[in-house]
Formats: sequence, structure tokens, C-alpha cells
Amino acid sequence: MSQIERTVTIVPEAGLHARPASRFVAAANEFDADLSVAKDEDEPVNARSMLSVTALDARQGDEVRLVAEGDDAEAALDALERVLTTPEGEDES
Repeated sequence: MSQIERTVTIVPEAGLHARPASRFVAAANEFDADLSVAKDEDEPVNARSMLSVTALDARQGDEVRLVAEGDDAEAALDALERVLTTPEGEDES
């Protein structure tokens, strides 16, 4: 299996904190692929870990690198990108 990456600019005002981080981690946990997220050139962290995701201190306008490997990697990246690019209050839930 090959690894795929995608760079996404964070849209929610809260960045990857509080509710957006919770939605991000919940979305990551819906897939079987190995998922990680990194800010700048930092080492990627587990996208399923709320503590790791919030520790990135990723803010609105920051770019993050999503990395996925597994059968549903493309779908997982699509879901994570949707969370990161949907302004707060406009999510589908």
C-alpha cells in the first residue's frame, strides 16, 4: 500500500482546538487507514489522538499535512479535509 499526502489550510476560527479538533479526531476514527497530521515540517502525529492533534497548536490559516496509508486512505483524507475546510457553524452535523 502506498502512502498519500495532502496539504490543507485550516478554515475554522478555532483552528484545530476544541470542537474542530473533536470533529477531526472523530472523522479519523471512522476509517481503517493509518492517519497522521503534521504542521509545518514537524513530525506527524496520530490523527486519532485528541491530545496529539491539539498539541499541534494549528490555527486558522495554518497549513497542515495529512498523511494516510491503507485501503480507505483517499476517503479518509477527503473526510479530514472537509473538517478542516468547513467554517465553524457550517458543519453538516
